[in-house]
Amino acid sequence: MRVFVQAAARSSLSAAGRTLGMSPAMATKHIDSLEARLGVKLLHRTTRGLSLTDPGREYLEGCQRILQDLAEVESDISAQRQEAKGRLRMNVPLSFGLRFIAPLMLGFSERYPMVDVELGLSDSRENLFDGNWDLILRVGYLADSDLRARRLGDSPMKVCASPDYLAKHGTPRRVSDLSNHNCLSYTLSPFQSKDFWAFGHQGEIEVPVKGNLRADNGDALMAAAGRGQGIIYQPEFIVSDALARGELIPLTLDHPPLEPGGVYVLYSPDRRLPLKVRAMIDYLIEVF
Repeated sequence: MRVFVQAAARSSLSAAGRTLGMSPAMATKHIDSLEARLGVKLLHRTTRGLSLTDPGREYLEGCQRILQDLAEVESDISAQRQEAKGRLRMNVPLSFGLRFIAPLMLGFSERYPMVDVELGLSDSRENLFDGNWDLILRVGYLADSDLRARRLGDSPMKVCASPDYLAKHGTPRRVSDLSNHNCLSYTLSPFQSKDFWAFGHQGEIEVPVKGNLRADNGDALMAAAGRGQGIIYQPEFIVSDALARGELIPLTLDHPPLEPGGVYVLYSPDRRLPLKVRAMIDYLIEVF
């Protein structure tokens, strides 16, 4: 298209080639290929020069418009290497995102006013590439992947229940005691299946459990536990306020919970990250 536009403007394939840094023969091949693909003649070629055919005039208008649009898009993309701008799509866990990420977005927007942030709040294990996300935050324990990761902080685990539940059913002292209690499990954790909970620093101690409620969100489990339904095994950030208010009581057992998981930001291994992505990563590292 660029060769065609230059040839039409200069009435010469040789001049078009020189403008674009190619030989006259290569410029001619571009036009021949274009006409062959379209199935029409775009240029009348004579010894005196070039002139547009009727289809050529129509095609020229379209090419000029398309090349202008392309130039603007390329300019915008290149500008992202010098200035943080554009839409940033970030997927974060629901409970963590509501507590910690959403309140931070005002500060980010004030610092980077040309970036529009789209938050996806979900506890499901979204894929960075399938979901077209720029960044993903994860809380817990990372599986192996090709993504790059930065650890923002720790996320210790707590086992707890309401005072009413413990008054009615007793307080477990050993992890084995949990088998006789109503354990409310988080379905997305590999360490809390419907049949066992894992304890010990590496999850090496598996305790058989049963319970009448399972959920894919920690706040839902905390709400049920707060009403006395059972025992939960959740990250401290979810239960800390309820613990401070006395609505839940932490349990001290004979084996520790899993060693603290992490709070991670995951992103593409591509070294040519858009500046908007790098800006968010740096901002999260700073505020955390």
